[in-house]
Amino acid sequence: VQLQASGGGLVQAGGSLRLSCAASGSIFSMIVTGWYRQALGKQRELVASFSKDGTTYYAESVKGRFTISRDTAKNTVYLQLNSLKPEDTAVYYCYLRKNVVSTYWGQGTLVTVSS
Repeated sequence: VQLQASGGGLVQAGGSLRLSCAASGSIFSMIVTGWYRQALGKQRELVASFSKDGTTYYAESVKGRFTISRDTAKNTVYLQLNSLKPEDTAVYYCYLRKNVVSTYWGQGTLVTVSS
């Protein structure tokens, strides 16, 4: 499965973006779909994820501002970013976990939030 992430860009603080991650194959059977981000000089951190059992996770720093969703008909995972802050600036990576040994990664999309 190949992933194509898009939707990043430059936005002012308080603005919004919607990231998309289109998969070349079905995402229906994936046990986890989600987004990580990595800011310059920092470790990659999990931002949001959606598990097949319906469990949704959000990092504390994005709760109430970001929303993860997916469209299995389009094999696409989304991340809606609202009320953006300069500290949200990072490269955002989507991922799909097929099982405990197989994870697919997108190429990353840069989000830059200006103050």
